[in-house]
Amino acid sequence: MIMTKEQAKAILDKALSYSESDECEVNLNGSITGNVRYALNTVTTAGVTEDTTLVVQSAYGKKTGTATLNQFDDESIKRAVRTSEELARLSPESEEYMPILGPQEYVEGKGFVQATADMTPEMRAQAAANSIVPSREKGLTAAGFLNDNISFQAMANSKGLFAYYPSTGVSFSTTIRTADGTGSGWASRDYNDVSKLDTAKASQIAIDKSIMSQEARAIEPGKYTVVLEPAASVTLIGNMLGAFNRRTADEGRSFMAKEGGGNKLGEKLFDERVSIHSDPQDPDAPYSPWAQDGQAFKRTQWVENGVVKNMGCSRYWAGQHDLTPVPAPNSFTMAGGESSLEELIKGVRRGILVTRTWYIRTVDPQTQLYTGLTRDGTFFIEDGELKYPVKNLRFNESPVIMLNNLEKLGQAQRINGNMVPSMVIRDFTFSSLSDAV
Repeated sequence: MIMTKEQAKAILDKALSYSESDECEVNLNGSITGNVRYALNTVTTAGVTEDTTLVVQSAYGKKTGTATLNQFDDESIKRAVRTSEELARLSPESEEYMPILGPQEYVEGKGFVQATADMTPEMRAQAAANSIVPSREKGLTAAGFLNDNISFQAMANSKGLFAYYPSTGVSFSTTIRTADGTGSGWASRDYNDVSKLDTAKASQIAIDKSIMSQEARAIEPGKYTVVLEPAASVTLIGNMLGAFNRRTADEGRSFMAKEGGGNKLGEKLFDERVSIHSDPQDPDAPYSPWAQDGQAFKRTQWVENGVVKNMGCSRYWAGQHDLTPVPAPNSFTMAGGESSLEELIKGVRRGILVTRTWYIRTVDPQTQLYTGLTRDGTFFIEDGELKYPVKNLRFNESPVIMLNNLEKLGQAQRINGNMVPSMVIRDFTFSSLSDAV
C-alpha cells in the first residue's frame, strides 16, 4: 500500500521504540506498479504488483546488522529489530562506518503527479494499442513495455531524523521491426507526469526508422561526425559522472586524478558549452530530496562552461580530509540548445545519425574509454539529409574526448530519468562493423 506521511511515521516510530542498540535507522518503502507488455503485435502480459518493505539497521559502535520484513504487526516489527541487533553484535567492525545523522532540512519533493497515480488498465491497454495498431497496418511487428508506478520512501532514526517522499513515474519503450527482420526502429519515453506521454507519437518515430533502416549498407569504420540522439550518449555521460568521485580521484584511481597527486577539481576539461547539474526539484527530472544515508540533496553544479565545479564526496572521506560531503546524485541535467534534431541533421554535410547505443563496456577507466554498439536506426547523413541506412557499428570512444569535440547542442530530452540534449560531435571513433540489426 502507499502510506501517507503520518502512516509511515507511525510504523517507523514503532520500530525505533523497540530499539536497544547504540544507533538505529529504519527505512520504509512501498510501491504499486502497473505494466503492460506486448510482442508480435499482441499484448502478452499485463498486471499490477504491490509491495511494502521495512528495513531495520542497528549499530553497536562500528558493528552493524540489518533485517528486512514486509509484515507490520507489532510482533513482526519487534522481532526484526531484535534480529538486526543480534546480527550487529556478531558482525565485524567497519572502519569506515559513519554515525547516523540528526534531523536534516530537505527541499520540497516534486516527483508526485496525481494523474500518473490514477492510471488504469484501460489507459495501459490504449498506450499499447497506439503502438500495435499502426505497426500492424504497415505490416510491421511491434514489441514494447509500459510501466507506471506510484511509490513512497520514508526513513527515520534514533537521533530524530525523519524524511518522507512520494513519487510517480511512467516509462515506455518500443522496438518495431520489418516483417523480414532487416529493419528496426526504437523509441523510449519516461516521465513523472503521464499526461506528457504520447505512445502513438513515440511509436511513429520507431515505425519510420524501422522502414528507413531496411537494406542497410556497410561503410568503412573510422572517425565520423555524428549526430547523437539522447539515448546514444546518456550512458556514456552517466558513466563519466559516476567517476566524479573525490576519493577515487585523490587515490589516483580515476580520470579525475592528476599525475603526481591531487585531482582535477576546478580544471576546464570540456568544451565551454558543456554544463551539467543535478537538482532534486528539476521540473523535468525531479528525484528524492534526500540520499540513502539521509543527507539532503540540493542543486549541485558538476560542470559549468566546461569547468569541473564539484565532485561526489562521502561523509567518511570528507571527515578524513576536512572536506564538505557531497552526495552523488540520482540523475543529471545537461544544458542543451534550441535546435531540434532535424535542424542538427540539416547542419551536417557528411556524418552519421545514431539513434541509440547499447552493450557499453569499460575499456580504460583512467581515460574513460568505452566500447559499445549502435542499434535500431543508424543512418548516413549527406548534405543535411538522411541518405541511407548503414550497418551498425562498434565504437571506441571516451565521453571526455566526445565533449571536447562538440560541434553543436540540440534540445534536451528526458531519457532514463536524465535530461540530455541531442548533439553533433566530430571525430567520433567507429572501430568495426556489426551485422546485428
